[in-house]
Amino acid sequence: MKEYLTKPVVYVVIGAGVILLIIGFLVTSFNRASIATIMGPNHAYNILQEFELPVVSEQSITIGRPYTNANVKIAQNYYDYRGSAEEQKNSIIYYEDTYIQSTGVSYSMDGETFDAIAVMDGEVVDVKEDTLLGNIVTIKHSSNMQTVYQSITDIAVKKGDMVTKGMLIGRAGESTMNSELGIHLYFELMIDNISVNPEEYYDKTL
Repeated sequence: MKEYLTKPVVYVVIGAGVILLIIGFLVTSFNRASIATIMGPNHAYNILQEFELPVVSEQSITIGRPYTNANVKIAQNYYDYRGSAEEQKNSIIYYEDTYIQSTGVSYSMDGETFDAIAVMDGEVVDVKEDTLLGNIVTIKHSSNMQTVYQSITDIAVKKGDMVTKGMLIGRAGESTMNSELGIHLYFELMIDNISVNPEEYYDKTL
């Protein structure tokens, strides 16, 4: 009697398991089909079923120099409290009985003009003329980095332009504040709104 009762119970359990598997398969298939239908073929759910997300790699950024002519030299240093006495002396701007510490580097080429170029890719966020500093172009390169070109002429960009490394920004010119330097390019590099010595950053990877 016990053996007679055991076999039907086993058959019932196996049959119930098979039915549950079939129901689960149908429900899963229905859910996937329903989601695909509801979301549409261009929805992220369906796209992710067919493609793997690409791995985004960060590209290194190397800062170039703001000029290309090998004859360009430093006319006035960036004021650095760590610099030598001679360097500090050469980094003071004297204008109308006032001594001003230079927050950038002035470059010249024996009184001749030369091209001023973008040191990195970026966006021109400001172009203006200043009575003391001459024409000024400001370029934003990242969320915390900007470059400023002063004392330039023949400006080749306008506000809103996207520039690439090496692109022409303008040409070295003159300014009222630093008139004793003659034709020159004043270049400033700012990180987190703080001016740093650009000579320490050229050709370095960030």
